[in-house]
Amino acid sequence: MPVTPTIIRFCHDIWCLSSPVQMVESDSKYFYVVTQVTPFHPVSHIWPDHPADKGTLNQYPVIDCQVGAVELSSGQLFVGCDIPVRRDEKGWVFVVVHCLEKSCTNLCVGQEVTLAVDKPYQQALGRGHSAGHMASLALNKVLVELGYWRKDAERKDPHGYCDFNSYAQLSSLVRKDQCVDTYRLGKTLRKRGLNSADLLNTLKKVEQEVNIQLSQWLMLKSEIKIKCCGDTLADSRYWQCDLGESGMAEIPCGGTHARSLEDYNEIRVTLTQLDEQNIEMYTHVLAI
Repeated sequence: MPVTPTIIRFCHDIWCLSSPVQMVESDSKYFYVVTQVTPFHPVSHIWPDHPADKGTLNQYPVIDCQVGAVELSSGQLFVGCDIPVRRDEKGWVFVVVHCLEKSCTNLCVGQEVTLAVDKPYQQALGRGHSAGHMASLALNKVLVELGYWRKDAERKDPHGYCDFNSYAQLSSLVRKDQCVDTYRLGKTLRKRGLNSADLLNTLKKVEQEVNIQLSQWLMLKSEIKIKCCGDTLADSRYWQCDLGESGMAEIPCGGTHARSLEDYNEIRVTLTQLDEQNIEMYTHVLAI
């Protein structure tokens, strides 16, 4: 039987389930197991900002969890950065690949296995990821309201503010109860209308205003939702939260997240200048 796309359950508050094995493979480093269904979130091979979940498969430690793609005509599995196609390529299916130690060779296709995610670890990553989204939205708003844009940029965020985060973000790294975003204030951004020099000169003022905004949003205690447009990795997913602005905040995102602003006691950011053109936003969470 051909391999089918993995049905994902990491957006459904499911941390343990049973599923039959669809495929097993091995290389010089890992023994790979692909199941029909999984509660594990894999690290993305395209934008690896959110780490893979931890946990067990039949009590074997899941050392890593990656995205895989199977060519149906050949049955060949490609893992992570070796994937040669886009997710909508015909004749291919995308799967979650659980990476175990090479000694776990007694697992076989058709076998029913139990997959259990480390729930506290997944939830800590989710809080950090949602906090990163909120911090980027707050930064976008503050930069507009304090007049750092000398002209109206074309690209807007979900609240209608100039999308500094989208224009300037170089990298984003989610960790337990934290997120670190790096931004480049280059020539292109200045041409789009950002007063980069003013921003660098008053970075602590911006930091203060972002933290005030985050505190105000947390007082709303809004629900955080993940809108899933299907049950597989290839289907789109969106982070949603009503922050009392012009409309619902909705951001395309494949990661795991907090379930409510009530999960937070505090979200605070620190803005740091790295060099003449780069700044870092460190977002830290104090959970309830």
